[in-house]
Amino acid sequence: MPLLSLEGVERRFGGLVAVSGLSFGAGPGRITGLIGPNGAGKTTVINLVTGLLRLSAGSVRFDGAEIGALPPHAVARAGIARTFQNIRLLPEQSVLDNVAAGFHRHEAGPPWQALLGLGQAARRRTEEGAAELLARFGMAAYAHHPAGALAYGHQRRVEIMRALATSPRLLLLDEPVAGMNDVEADGLGLVFRRLAEAGLAILLVEHNMRFVCAVCDEVHVLDAGRLIASGTPQAVVADPAVVEAYLGAPA
Repeated sequence: MPLLSLEGVERRFGGLVAVSGLSFGAGPGRITGLIGPNGAGKTTVINLVTGLLRLSAGSVRFDGAEIGALPPHAVARAGIARTFQNIRLLPEQSVLDNVAAGFHRHEAGPPWQALLGLGQAARRRTEEGAAELLARFGMAAYAHHPAGALAYGHQRRVEIMRALATSPRLLLLDEPVAGMNDVEADGLGLVFRRLAEAGLAILLVEHNMRFVCAVCDEVHVLDAGRLIASGTPQAVVADPAVVEAYLGAPA
């Protein structure tokens, strides 16, 4: 059974139908790709899953429970994390602090604990967890650098590490290798594969077709908000409907 399941999902903006009748799933231990030309509705789907947008119709279920009406913080608490198309970091804070912010979900406790200094142990655990993630991503040397001073590809890694710090069961990645060269993208692809092999469900939105074909187990294709193809990466990129959506119909 898929961990994430969308059934008949629709989102309208006035007279514009951004997503229509969309149904697909994403399961643990797999990387599921969601691709399509610009304006196809891919980021809208992620915003619907994470509660940033409300459903106009349909159902979004996570581990069997309906989450379509939940606010973003409740979706995150349920075990879903995401990255954004445009990087959103705290640029003046250190890389370590940016990653540590993701552990905040695990530090719930009454305010008086902090007043008595009882939160110091939790803070230590948070910093240790952040340092472990930095080591896993080969970023330990940048721990105390301002996040905003990093190269674009490294900032992408910081955002992904912050999402992983929440200990999600489902990770939604919105164009994670945009702006990276092939070597950087391939390195990140290996990290994603290891995460999937460890049981994480990953939903990947990406325009880099070489990367999609290399890392995804299955791919779903959107065009104008509608699902036009699903299958293995190799089958999908050879589908005439997909070729037409990306390149246009022959004259």
